[in-house]
Amino acid sequence: MLTWLYPLTAAFAVALFSYVCTAVFRFIVMPAVQKLTERTKAKWDDYIFNHRVMKAFRRIIPPVIWYVALPLVLTHSPGLLSFLLKVCNIYLVVVSLLFVSAFLHSLYEISEEHKKLRNRPLKGVFQMFDLLAFVVGLILIISIIIDKSAISVLAGLGASAAILMLIFKDTILGLVAGVQLTANDMLRPGDWITMQKYGANGYVREVSLTTVKVQNFDKTITTIPPYLLVSDSFQNWRGMWAAGGRRMKLSVNIDANTVRFCSADDIARFVEKGYVSASQYADAGFPVSNTQVYRDFMIGYMRSHPDVNKDLMIMVRMLQPTPEGLPVELYCFCSFTEWAPFEMFQSSMLDYAVVMAREFGLSIFQRPAGTDLKG
Repeated sequence: MLTWLYPLTAAFAVALFSYVCTAVFRFIVMPAVQKLTERTKAKWDDYIFNHRVMKAFRRIIPPVIWYVALPLVLTHSPGLLSFLLKVCNIYLVVVSLLFVSAFLHSLYEISEEHKKLRNRPLKGVFQMFDLLAFVVGLILIISIIIDKSAISVLAGLGASAAILMLIFKDTILGLVAGVQLTANDMLRPGDWITMQKYGANGYVREVSLTTVKVQNFDKTITTIPPYLLVSDSFQNWRGMWAAGGRRMKLSVNIDANTVRFCSADDIARFVEKGYVSASQYADAGFPVSNTQVYRDFMIGYMRSHPDVNKDLMIMVRMLQPTPEGLPVELYCFCSFTEWAPFEMFQSSMLDYAVVMAREFGLSIFQRPAGTDLKG
């Protein structure tokens, strides 16, 4: 009876001592650290020493004390010592994983606050390190249970690599794709992307290790595996915002029967409307059509429009004739990129082009409707 009383008492004393140390850390050290971080101007320490990280670190204290103290007090009980150390090591690995996970989460929150990093898809990178820590911890736990080295366990897992690759296929592919997306700056949270094959047309809300969440303009969510963004093609509209202009590409179909050459009186009348001058056609050396003057007029109008980006291309051109008439294409870039204002600008530009075509003796082509065929 007395043989078992001493080791049990010693183990209980070690457990009690670890509890006291943990309580001291919780009620004295943690509040002191919190007050110190609140006084500093830096924000990173608020994340590194937040309650979640400190709580996870607090859980490491007991198994560390057990690991150091138990061999000192249980020298005459090797069987009990071996069992308790094995339990202690497993628990130490588990709480260490929780601490690493909490610490990585804090680092991710710091990156979200950083101006240069907040738009980078770093969530998948931190998830990769979290997963790597979990795999290492799992190998260590297995090695502790079977009393083998971690290298031996790793060598044994190599034999079942095909099964592991099948289980973690999406994770492995997502990891590789995430590195490519980040390294090549192909995708950032907040980007507007279009991937019609998978029904994605909206803003990227989240980029993780296994999924990319896109909020479509109809407020639905499309989830795409990251490796599909690398293997397939997608359209990223970030360049539009960076360029400071959104492209307008519209065409009006002119009735070919209304196209004619202009007389001197016609030129004088068109010049009065502005945006064109008589000198443009004085030395032309060939007859000038009303469609040419109309195109020159629309170019002048777009170049003087306050909402057109003058640093990007402005063009009006005639396209290949079709059974629906002669298409005159208006091509320019609006200086703002928001959807609703852009649509208003585009509509007003089309209205103006249709109305002004009549001033140059041109008619807009349209198919006959029922009311046109009544007579």
